[in-house]
Amino acid sequence: MISSALINVMVKAARRAGRSLKRDFGEVENLQVSLKGPANFVSLADKRAEEMLYDDLSKARPGYGFIGEEGGNREGSDKSHTWVVDPLDGTTNFLHGIPHFAISIGLVRDDTPIAGVIYNPANEELYIAERGKGAFLNDTRLRVANRNQLHDCVIGCGLPHLGRGDFGQNQREMAALQPKVAGLRRFGTASLDLAAVAAGRFDGFWERNLSPWDIAAGIVMIREAGGTVGDINGGDVLKTGDIVAGNEVIHSALVRILKPLS
Repeated sequence: MISSALINVMVKAARRAGRSLKRDFGEVENLQVSLKGPANFVSLADKRAEEMLYDDLSKARPGYGFIGEEGGNREGSDKSHTWVVDPLDGTTNFLHGIPHFAISIGLVRDDTPIAGVIYNPANEELYIAERGKGAFLNDTRLRVANRNQLHDCVIGCGLPHLGRGDFGQNQREMAALQPKVAGLRRFGTASLDLAAVAAGRFDGFWERNLSPWDIAAGIVMIREAGGTVGDINGGDVLKTGDIVAGNEVIHSALVRILKPLS
């Protein structure tokens, strides 16, 4: 495990917010929820968890900026460092009683993710990574899978839904990939999907139009597990949100198929 001061701060914040989420998850049917957009629900649990994360992280590193899904951009005096946080990735799963959701905390330095924590309080899986120090799931060092043929691979993905995404483009991508892979999986929590690539559970992953808080922690997780992650078209993935990941061979194979469909 990594025991740096930075990771300790991030883990402590994630665990405290996770305890709050876990309590609320146990009473999910009684949660008061508001409608943020079509099929995009935000619970009181979500907002409360973000404020807890902001309080803990800002106390530990008072100069750092903070970008959260709910609270927007809060600038700090240190312009080089920014926390990029999703307090409840997988909100739809959470509100339907599906125990597959996560707190995602990424630290970005000068536009590069350098540390990440992804925590699912429902099953106590804690993923951590710091640049140059590796990636871990609880006490186990992570390495991406070493399969190098798409027909042997299980690939994670996102799917467009009501009010979000390009259905036509996704259908073209599915049609191009389905005959070439062993399986496609859509679990509805991008941070955990990226962590699954780092852990070798998925051989690869792609999704379009994600937000920085969905992917910042996962990017450093995959890189520290020996994988390759970036933008489908070679741009700045934190800005575009069009992410593709895997080991070097599978990443390249996915890009060859997906890039012409952009």
